[in-house]
Amino acid sequence: MKGILIELSRRVVRLPTNIVNGRLYCSPPSSSSLPPNNKLFVAGLSWSVDEKSLSDAFSSFGQVTEVRIMYDKETGRSRGFGFVYFSKHEEASSAKDSMDGKAFLGRPLRVSFALEKVRGAPVVVPRLTGTGNADRKTR
Repeated sequence: MKGILIELSRRVVRLPTNIVNGRLYCSPPSSSSLPPNNKLFVAGLSWSVDEKSLSDAFSSFGQVTEVRIMYDKETGRSRGFGFVYFSKHEEASSAKDSMDGKAFLGRPLRVSFALEKVRGAPVVVPRLTGTGNADRKTR
């Protein structure tokens, strides 16, 4: 038994090809199966950012239909991320490409397309082998 475990630990574990943006899909998503996404996830927001300033920053790329900043329930302070909704996918894509990594009120933004939250579905986070486990011993 111990020999089998040692042999298995020596093999390279390959990640499945159906992982997209850190999410595991039962079948690989194709561009035709995913609906166009008009919703951007914006992270790295300063605490002083409000909905109006965020909307103004993104409105040069197209019609912003909605802006939501997430706030802490206890303190009422911004959690540092929010969502920007555009009327068209092309506008959202242009904004994502242009604003990702740009400084806004002193902090670099991280912008990506928002993933739709599926209530009740399990979240699968793949574990990468060989990263940060060098000091772990085999039992």
